This record gives sequence, C-alpha cells and structure tokens, in this order.
Amino acid sequence: MSETQARPLRADAQRNRDRLLDAAVTAFSADGPDVTLESIAKAAGVGIGTLYRNFPTREALIEAAYRNELTRLCDAVDDLLRELPADAALRAWMDRFIDYMATKRGMADALRVVIAHGGNPFSESRAMITAALATLLRAGVEAGRIRPDVEPADVFAGLGGVAMAVGEPALREQAGRVLDLLMDGMRFGARSG
Repeated sequence: MSETQARPLRADAQRNRDRLLDAAVTAFSADGPDVTLESIAKAAGVGIGTLYRNFPTREALIEAAYRNELTRLCDAVDDLLRELPADAALRAWMDRFIDYMATKRGMADALRVVIAHGGNPFSESRAMITAALATLLRAGVEAGRIRPDVEPADVFAGLGGVAMAVGEPALREQAGRVLDLLMDGMRFGARSG
C-alpha cells in the first residue's frame, strides 16, 4: 500500500470520492459498463482528473463502487442496533440487504468486466455479510427476541433466495412480506425479552 493510500483523505477529497462512487453505482446500474467516465465525473460534480486520481481504471471504479455498497450495508449494523430493538434492527437490515442485491444485480454487467480483467469484487462479500448477520443475530438472542439456534449462514441463504425470487422492483412489496415471514421463524421459540 502506498503512503497516499494509507493516509486518510482530506474532507473535501473524501466527499469527491463518495460522490464519484454514488454516481458510478447509478451510472453502471442504469447504463452498464460502457457508460463514459466523463459522464460519471460530471454527475459527481468533479473533473475527470479527480476521477482518474481516485480510480485509475474503469475496473477500479466499478470494483470500488460495488465494495462501497457492500461496506455501507455492513456498516449499518451498529447504527441500526443503536436506534432500534435488536429484532427490528435485523428486519431493517434485511430490507437494506434486498436493496443491496438489487444494486448488485443492476451492476452485473459492469462487475463482469472486472472479473474478465482478473478482479474479484466478491472476495470479501460472504465474510462481511455473515459477520454483519452474526452481530445482529447475537444482539437478538441476547435481547430474547431471536431464537438461539439461528445460524447467520442460513439467514444469508434465505435472504439470497428472497432477493433472487423478487428480482423485479414491482415485487419489492412481496419481498417485505417474505422477510416478515422469515423474521417470524427466527422469533418463534425465543424467550420473551
């Protein structure tokens, strides 16, 4: 890792990077991997030089945009647990997971470009998501709101199934109902907290 990568970014540089990542997710989801990098820079309100300073290649931008979405999902756990009862935090996180999967699906063509160039944007996904689920489930068990035999990997598999089954935005309401059923199963038999 170079010295510049190790140092934290200045606040304005971090804002520019964050805007670039948000614009990239939107562009790659809507227009695929062939969207111009100039249009992404323009949507982020920065110059093309700023884009290339942060992301020297298209593949680097695609991978960073995807990983940023993954990090947002997993980093939401602590805030949700501070704001909501443990089971409600888990349920809110599950909604975010479905949104994350929709973004991932929208970026699929762009992510394939990264893979074709030897990258692996998914190398940390399973471990990060499983760790986030473990934290949420542990909090739910400790609060007596989730049964203790629920495994993070099982919940991950269930969430993945829901995300695949309700791939169309029009089916988002159905996803919510299915997630409620999954929550009912995880609450069944928990000691009352």
